[in-house]
Amino acid sequence: MQIHVQEKQQFKKLFKQEHIDEFEDRFKVLEAFLQTEKHVSVNELVERLDDNGWRLDSEFVKETLKLMCRFGFARKSRFDNGMILYEHRHLGQHHDHMVCTKCRKILEFEEEQIEQLQIKIAAAHGFHMLQHKLEIYGICNSCIRDRIQLMPLTLAKPGERLVIKEISGGAGAKMRLLTMGLRTDDKIEVITNNSLGQLAIAADLKRYVLGRGLAEKIMVEQDKR
Repeated sequence: MQIHVQEKQQFKKLFKQEHIDEFEDRFKVLEAFLQTEKHVSVNELVERLDDNGWRLDSEFVKETLKLMCRFGFARKSRFDNGMILYEHRHLGQHHDHMVCTKCRKILEFEEEQIEQLQIKIAAAHGFHMLQHKLEIYGICNSCIRDRIQLMPLTLAKPGERLVIKEISGGAGAKMRLLTMGLRTDDKIEVITNNSLGQLAIAADLKRYVLGRGLAEKIMVEQDKR
């Protein structure tokens, strides 16, 4: 790609101009980085370098990526799972992200209408926008297709809008939920679910906290309306 040729030329110029040490090895990091079009972690980049026959220490790779971010060749992102990933930062290009909360896939997209609307909104508030970051979290098509239609509430992800379809566990579980104000056909939104402790959900503008044992008995499906 022509843009990669330009990146390599500018990398050589800037890194030598700034007298950055171990240039040849740092250039290998750039080459491996440009070989992937996805977001990568330090460890993934070390593995790609190994595949190319270049054995470099992970701390050296991390330091080189830090320099690449400083000079504008890479961008560092920390998504909601806390993992730090790096992506290309090509001059004059901008994109936003959609992140699947199930498989962790990151999809890049560009939408000029969104860009213009953000500028318009900022201007309406007397604000001059310099930069922005848009991240949309949800579930990708592949994960939706693989998902069972009816599932226990414990498998739901934060942000999902669902419908309570069944309550198993006998009359006791149903009575507990009725007492709380929850029943079948209620529409709910998952607020938090860390797969360890309690779940927080919302229904009819009210918040509810459920233990995992009770949540396991609530069978839900996606709200398609």
